[in-house]
Amino acid sequence: MQTLTEIRELLAARGIRPKHRLGQNFLHDHNQLRRIVDAGHVSQGDLVLEVGPGTGTLTETLVEAGAEVVCVELDEDMAAIVESRLGDRITLIRGDCLDRRRHLSPAILEALGDRPFRLVANLPYQAATPLMMDLLVRRSNCLGQVALIQKDVADRLAAGPGGREYGPISVLTAALGSIERVATVPPGCFWPAPKVTSAVVAITPDPTHGVADPEAFGDFVGELFRTRRKQLGATLARMGLTPPPDLDPTARPESLSPQALLDLHRRTS
Repeated sequence: MQTLTEIRELLAARGIRPKHRLGQNFLHDHNQLRRIVDAGHVSQGDLVLEVGPGTGTLTETLVEAGAEVVCVELDEDMAAIVESRLGDRITLIRGDCLDRRRHLSPAILEALGDRPFRLVANLPYQAATPLMMDLLVRRSNCLGQVALIQKDVADRLAAGPGGREYGPISVLTAALGSIERVATVPPGCFWPAPKVTSAVVAITPDPTHGVADPEAFGDFVGELFRTRRKQLGATLARMGLTPPPDLDPTARPESLSPQALLDLHRRTS
């Protein structure tokens, strides 16, 4: 694994400074890197998607574990570093991981094909939520996700009904799989240190979730929570849907469990 000194030297040799606008905070704590790889259960021959490799310290660890890594880097400077160190030992995609619809980019879809894969990544914060939801909702060949993300996003992913953090991503995560908090990562584990605390989470999809159309359910939940403080009766009417007779029309979406929201979607579709 790269040390902090090595990361600094790699950038200094090319006259590069971390780009704040791209959320470039390089994880250099080896204990946290091991936690990420261990939580991903990566073994020889596994196909792994990594987004935002930076200088490639996690990438190199995944390759050493025997993974076949598809690596996606938006910043040309970082892509050049990763390519110089790993060359043809990885598949390197230069560009955004998401398209204009905030779905997985065509280049990534082509590289992954229909093969089962896992996401293991220290994610750029601005891409974390849409990327993780796309993988959970739309990519049935994604076997799981292990991601280092902002702690407040991890809190929202794992939130239960009634709390301020509870929302569409909480509902979808619970309805389509399960989430485990692997570790809390303080700012000092990064260079430069971010202003927020981070967390490693593991999301495991449930292939028996029974949601017939996850994307339609996601759209339904998103519309309900768009006006989360409004009563369900009024919100459903605005959506052109008839509330079930046993639904309390004064209830708010944040008071319903993921299963109750799924039942409501089925009964109003």
